[in-house]
This record gives sequence, C-alpha cells and structure tokens, in this order.
Amino acid sequence: MGTDWGSLRRLEPVSRHFGFDRGTPVDRFYIERFLLANSECIRGRVLEIGDDTYTRRFGMDRVVRGDVLHVHAGNPQATIVGDLATDSTIPSSVFDCVIATQTFQLIFDPAAALETIHRILKPGGVLLATVPGLTVVSHESDEWSKTWYWSFTSPTLRRLVASVFSPALCRFEAHGNPLAGVCVLEGLAVEDISVPELEGSDPEYPVLLTVRATKEPA
Repeated sequence: MGTDWGSLRRLEPVSRHFGFDRGTPVDRFYIERFLLANSECIRGRVLEIGDDTYTRRFGMDRVVRGDVLHVHAGNPQATIVGDLATDSTIPSSVFDCVIATQTFQLIFDPAAALETIHRILKPGGVLLATVPGLTVVSHESDEWSKTWYWSFTSPTLRRLVASVFSPALCRFEAHGNPLAGVCVLEGLAVEDISVPELEGSDPEYPVLLTVRATKEPA
C-alpha cells in the first residue's frame, strides 16, 4: 500500500526558523509545560542562561533576585558574562535555581558546565534544564550555528547529569511523539496542530528531554 505524503513530499522544509515565523515552536510547548510544572523551584536568587524570560514568567514574586548569564559581552540583559564550562569566577553556592533551557547543545563540554552549575547552586538548590532530542540545527546565518555541537538521548542526559548530581535527586522526562518530531523537522508550529496531538507521548521519539536536578542538602 502506498503512502499519501501530501504536501510533505518535498525536500524543502515548511520553515527554516524552528517555527518562530509561524507561531510557537513545538519545543517551546514542552519547555514551558516543564517549567510550569516545576515553577515552585523558581524562587530566591535565580540564574537564567541567555535572558530572564522564564525567570519572570514562571518565578513571579517568588524571585528575590534574577541574574542572567551570557557567554558574549554586550548583551544588555546579562549581569554575568562567562562560559559555563570554563568560568571559575561565578561565586559558589549562591543560587537557589538555575534555568538552562536549550543550552547544553551549544557547549562542547556539557559535563564541565554541569559541574559549574552544581558548584554555584546552594545546597538544596535546583537545576531546571532542557536539551534537544529530535531536532534540526541552527541555520548557518544564526549566531549559534558554529557552536551547535550536540543533540541528546535519554541515556546520554542521564549519564551526564548523574556524573555530577545525585541520581536519587534527579527527575528525567522525555517529551514528544512521531507527529511532534515531524513538526520540528519541518519547522511547523504549535498553531499548526492541536494540543492533544502534542500531549501524546512516545519515548522513542523524544523531541525534548528535561531534567530537574537538586543539589544535595547541607
């Protein structure tokens, strides 16, 4: 029996911009559901990588101070400029929460970055992180295209995080299904399909992997 490919029988994707030009990228649907489910951890002093969008959106009045780490100088939102994998100048044991969404694929040594995060978290502090599974990579014109090193599988993420954090204090999840994967690869957006279709979970098709990792209490 033949397959009806419809408009997907093509070599050019619907969008080369992760779906941003069509609405909300599919991975953002899973990222934001993860952060909402763990929003009680976004409190006290919070460090977010890149900007403070999710600190403000999900931390609200629980956040006493929000910091932003950016690898490049000149970002007006950055309160700390540095590389998570190599920077030893960030003070230790100062943050209650670190939000690192879609960050580790851009770091050649993600294990070193995790060690830095563990060091700068307070005892009992929490890392909320997301990484891409099924994905396209940044277009060559994007600033991150030259440092997009990885995509991840569940075993990879578990082994990386468990090398730094106590496995008993980590919670891992995989999000996505075949349809969501097709949408990501084609650059379709959340608005192109329905929420129930995105909510269906198939661990063999992980669009996004998430981890909530807690530093050992004092």
